[in-house]
Amino acid sequence: MIQLTVNGTSRSFQGDTSMPLLWYLRDVLGLTGTKFGCGASLCGACTVHRNGKAIRSCITPMNSLAGAEVTTIEGIAGGNGELHVVQKAWIETNVPQCGYCQSGQIMQAIALLAKTPQPTDEQIDDGMSGNICRCGTYQRIRTAIKLASGKSV
Repeated sequence: MIQLTVNGTSRSFQGDTSMPLLWYLRDVLGLTGTKFGCGASLCGACTVHRNGKAIRSCITPMNSLAGAEVTTIEGIAGGNGELHVVQKAWIETNVPQCGYCQSGQIMQAIALLAKTPQPTDEQIDDGMSGNICRCGTYQRIRTAIKLASGKSV
């Protein structure tokens, strides 16, 4: 049995320990905000946090999560339901088009800002480079990250 915490709630997992975290989140817990994109850690649609660090849930087996704290897009809002500062910036700058990749983009941006609170354009581009947006909203993503960091946009 694997004990972990997901979005602040203690969980026990007793299934196939090679199951990717993505399928546990979506199919077992019903947390469908995390998306399946490529299944090979190449697109970033499945990005979540393990112990505060961005990871690709599509390739993270459950057996690597004993004692871990996992946060998904559903778990980043404040306890009173107030949106995370990155979510607010995403809305204010009208980032999404189709929206499919956006939960992964937001989770990656939060991890980037935790590591680099005032990132330059180059740091944003580097920190977000593994997250693909088929709609090409990269300029708006950069603008939203700057807004969330408190930099002038």
